[in-house]
Formats: sequence, C-alpha cells, structure tokens
Amino acid sequence: MPMKKIFLVLLLSLAAGPAHAAIKTQVVDYAYEGVTLKGFLAWDDAIQGKRPGVMVVHEFWGLNDYARSRAEQLAKLGYVAFAADMYGDGKSSTHPEEARKMMAEVRANAKTWLGRANAALQVLRDNPHVDANHIAAIGYCFGGATVLALAYSGADLAAVVSFHGALMVPESTQAIKARILILQGAEDPFVPAETIQKLKAALDQGKVKYKFVAYPKAVHGFTNPDADKAGMKGVAYQAEADRLSWQEMLSLFQEVMKPGK
Repeated sequence: MPMKKIFLVLLLSLAAGPAHAAIKTQVVDYAYEGVTLKGFLAWDDAIQGKRPGVMVVHEFWGLNDYARSRAEQLAKLGYVAFAADMYGDGKSSTHPEEARKMMAEVRANAKTWLGRANAALQVLRDNPHVDANHIAAIGYCFGGATVLALAYSGADLAAVVSFHGALMVPESTQAIKARILILQGAEDPFVPAETIQKLKAALDQGKVKYKFVAYPKAVHGFTNPDADKAGMKGVAYQAEADRLSWQEMLSLFQEVMKPGK
C-alpha cells in the first residue's frame, strides 16, 4: 500500500476515536427450592473494575421486555443490573388475570417470596464485576412491594426504590438497613390513603431514612410506556412522572453508592 494511503487510513482511524463496547446481556439460570429461575443480566464490559449493582424486580406481568429494558438502561449508566425472575422459568403474561394469579401465588408464601428475591440478590453479589458493598434494589408494582419486603427483612442493601409499588406497612422497622425511596402516583387507585399514612407513621416512628414522593395526576404504572395497552382502569403512563422518578432514584444512588459510603 502506498505511503499516502497508509497515512490516510491511520488518519481516518484516529478521527473515528476508540471503539466503545456494546452493553452485554445474558440470561442467567439460578434456583430456589428446586424451581429454576431465569434472570436477565446487563453490564458494560468497557468499564474496568468493580462497580455498584442494581437488582430490578418486575411488575406483576413477570420478567418481560420492560423489566429487561430498565436493566439495560442501568447498565448504560455504569451499573451491573440484574432483572430478577420471581415467577420461575422467566414466565410473563399480557393478561391481567393470569398475571394476578402468578403474583398471588408468590405473595401467598412469604418464605418463597423473600427466598426468590434473595436468590436473585446473591446472583448479583457473586458477579465478578459487582462491588458487593454497593448494591441497591428497585421494583415496579409487585416489584416495588418485593424490594420493600427485602428492606423490612433487613437485607444488606444500600437502597431500595419502589416505583408505583403495592405498598405494605412494616410490622417492625428494627431490621431495616437500606435507605428507602417510595415513588407513587398521587392518584393511584390501588393504594389507599390510609395505607400510605400508616406506612409513613411506621417509618417515622422507627426513624428510618426514607423519602416519599407522590406525582400529581399520575396513576398506577406511570413509568411504563405500555401501561395504557393493558386497558386497565387506573393504570396509565405519564412521561413527566416517569422522568422525575428516575431522576430521584439516580440522585439517591449518587448519594449512597459512592465508594467509601
């Protein structure tokens, strides 16, 4: 190749800059009490060394594209994200009644519910890219209830974030280690005002570090762009609440998941 052409190739390659690795994803099989669970792992392999991890817990629909997309979104921000499978075999549904049945089956047994969540957390902790001292869990709808249950049980987490979650009042706050962020639609018809009042009172009395944010005119499912497709009353997407709630989460992560915290 003539010297002029070689120089041109080098010039073009320098102008293009360094290649950026794509986000990597992987289906990870794990188990709890003999049930095979299929989670979804996402990370940026261009980042060197260990980094914070975030577990994502799906809505009552199951581990679907929405939960996976949130894991990929977090990976693009530099986290290792693991979308848990709470139903087994990676099951999901687009039919509300079937989804409710799957959710109710898991929630009916507290041991199974927490056991599967903790099994997913262990997958994240064991990942060689993850700084095990800086792990958070986020959840949507049923997933919001799941991460709150983890916090109430004393799970060793830096933070938990519930997006339009099925809120529960803790029987005790003594075991809570995680910072708690609760992000709700102000007009969510599935969470009674009385439940919210009791929840805040319990967290206040226990001197738990938490923040509760209610978004005006937002209902259930406000973070999911496909929420309206379900045709369920009281379930709808709201772009502004989605944007603001994500920023609330990121602000908390910046505070609690820096090295040395």
